[in-house]
Amino acid sequence: MSSVDYFERRLDGKRRLTVPSELRKEFASGEVVVTRGFGKYLHLYTKEVWQSQVEPRMMGDVLDERVADLNVRFRMGKQVAVMDQKQGRVTLEQHLLDYAGIERDLVAVRVGTYWRLMSKEMATD
Repeated sequence: MSSVDYFERRLDGKRRLTVPSELRKEFASGEVVVTRGFGKYLHLYTKEVWQSQVEPRMMGDVLDERVADLNVRFRMGKQVAVMDQKQGRVTLEQHLLDYAGIERDLVAVRVGTYWRLMSKEMATD
């Protein structure tokens, strides 16, 4: 795992996030999943982490309301995207940026095996 646990970026005019070159190996498959977080921020997962860690946790008891709530939170507006491997860019959907209050500047922080993306303003609160 890379030693980079935090980075700041400015989205370009096409809403693309450029991942630091030191982290691109982590995203080598090219597919990422972006979801709403537990608060007004986003989660960025590699497709492998999503499939191996998140999906199994959302397959609990069909009548468990907590599991249902997790499914709604993480599936509502879920984006599966392909990262441009040459430049390490992924386009973020506008509705997710609106949810998190991200306009152009964002902060990314590693949270175990995924990344939290938040507005720069939220990160300084």
